[in-house]
Amino acid sequence: MEKTQPFENAEVLDKQTVFQNEFEKLTSIFAEVEESKRKLVAGLIQEAAFLYAENYELRNMLKLTGMIRINPDIPSQQKPIPAAAQYLKNLNSYAVVVKTLNGVLSKNIIEPDDGMEEFE
Repeated sequence: MEKTQPFENAEVLDKQTVFQNEFEKLTSIFAEVEESKRKLVAGLIQEAAFLYAENYELRNMLKLTGMIRINPDIPSQQKPIPAAAQYLKNLNSYAVVVKTLNGVLSKNIIEPDDGMEEFE
């Protein structure tokens, strides 16, 4: 199992490298899936890797800026940072794509014969 690092201690990579790493990871996960299903989800794998890389870059920026801007003179006056809103939109889209990909993987699993067919 590969070890993941917390965001704060992680090495900062360029967006293309992050995209390529995520694309290769997802592609390897689908290596055993039948070819027709792999072709079907090829675009989703690319989109997932793109969203992951975009959010990686946004997350690094948000580590510096925070997700909201607080008026130093009137702390109750706050303004959301547009990058934070985009980050959350991307995160939701990424979650939907990963859920869809996981559904394809789940349908690819051939369950062993348990002999229960005769009772159904």
